[in-house]
Amino acid sequence: MNSDITAPTGPDPDSLLVGMYRDPYFPDHLVDRGKAILLRLSARIEAERPADLDALYVLTHAATEEFNDLEEEFGAAGSEIETVARDEIGESFRRVATAHGFHDADPEELIAPREW
Repeated sequence: MNSDITAPTGPDPDSLLVGMYRDPYFPDHLVDRGKAILLRLSARIEAERPADLDALYVLTHAATEEFNDLEEEFGAAGSEIETVARDEIGESFRRVATAHGFHDADPEELIAPREW
């Protein structure tokens, strides 16, 4: 095995937004877009390596704004980001943060600019 090759960090993609995928109320194509936001966030954390929680929150807040933009599309599809979705999205943000070593991240602060 080549010791120069390192496994990517980040959450297992199959662990993100699981409850939303299980519930037909949430259109899969929109949940896929939410998952893509989270995976881009994970890649940004990996690339930028934030030095502290404040730097992490800058990245998570930008991703939260992307979810804010996606909320209108859920509405147009006869769905919405409601309690189940809020919990799933928040938990998925927490998974991303902890997968990158930010175990002390405040779950509410990760998604502080949310409008849902």
